[in-house]
Amino acid sequence: MGTRIVFVGAGAVGGYVGGHIARTGEDVTLIDPWPEHIEYIKQHGIHLSGTQGEHTVRVKALHLHEAQRLFKEPVDIAFICTKSYDTEWATMLIGQYLAPDGFVVSLQNSINEERMAGIVGWGKVVGCIASTIGVDAYQAGHVTRTLQPGGAAYTVFRVGEVHGRITSRVETLVRMLSAVDSAKPTTNLWGERWTKLTMNAMGNGISACTGMGNKALIESAQCRRLSIRLAGEAIRIGRALGYTLESIRGLPPEKWVAAAGGDAAAGGDVEGAMLRELARMSDAGRPSTGQDILKGRRTEIDFINGLVAAKGEEVGIPAPTHAAITRLVRQVERGEIEAHPRNVETL
Repeated sequence: MGTRIVFVGAGAVGGYVGGHIARTGEDVTLIDPWPEHIEYIKQHGIHLSGTQGEHTVRVKALHLHEAQRLFKEPVDIAFICTKSYDTEWATMLIGQYLAPDGFVVSLQNSINEERMAGIVGWGKVVGCIASTIGVDAYQAGHVTRTLQPGGAAYTVFRVGEVHGRITSRVETLVRMLSAVDSAKPTTNLWGERWTKLTMNAMGNGISACTGMGNKALIESAQCRRLSIRLAGEAIRIGRALGYTLESIRGLPPEKWVAAAGGDAAAGGDVEGAMLRELARMSDAGRPSTGQDILKGRRTEIDFINGLVAAKGEEVGIPAPTHAAITRLVRQVERGEIEAHPRNVETL
């Protein structure tokens, strides 16, 4: 019997990664609360497009109310790919259908492993970071990738155990994910997690409150410098929490902190690194929180910039820029203000 793999949350990340893993012949099932999305996949397969070509993949799909069918076929690997605010119920849903040695994998924004472990136990939790994957579920049954693959130049997937050791299940996940893009095991899951959170916090909130996409954010000098300030705050807090951060856009964390503090030479280096990222971007790409605003959905801002600000309070390091951007995005979410570039001028 082969390995049974389930993706709980089959939108942008879950649909794209799950679809490509299914292309290799693995036994994959996609589960999602979007009825039209699952119905399309059942009838036509999932359509993957963008920077890695066009593919239509026939893959098993279940509506939420059909998840009880998994009782007869216990799950070996369950990827949780929901929004962070849906982590607990998604883990509870799939946890009851895990095989005795089955486990869940957080393939999400933010840091959700602890909340998952509270439901299934630490021994059944593995972390996975998808760094700058750039995907969008733009209509039912269709997911596109807007960033060029990382390949040998940049490792997109980093898989790690919460205890830091490299295990056989980490190696299995790396093998599977390598069919999608470059992947590696990491002994530094928590440092990788905070590094990814820092990168998300640099662009997600700005996109959500301005309505700007990835390219526009980087092409704007004002937004670049705001991103650098956000990075500096997040890095200082991550260090205070004891995390060993990885490089960001090929530059060490110290460089970003120096740039945020006004070091002109460091500022030139990090802005140059940001501008070089334009080569990987398509015109359609935008951070997930910006996508949510366009779709009229709740954002993950409380789990991205909001989380940085909250952790800063815990360790006594203020993050005023993260707190301010979180408030702005909440106002846009509630319809109190419109998403517009002028919203960041006060920052």
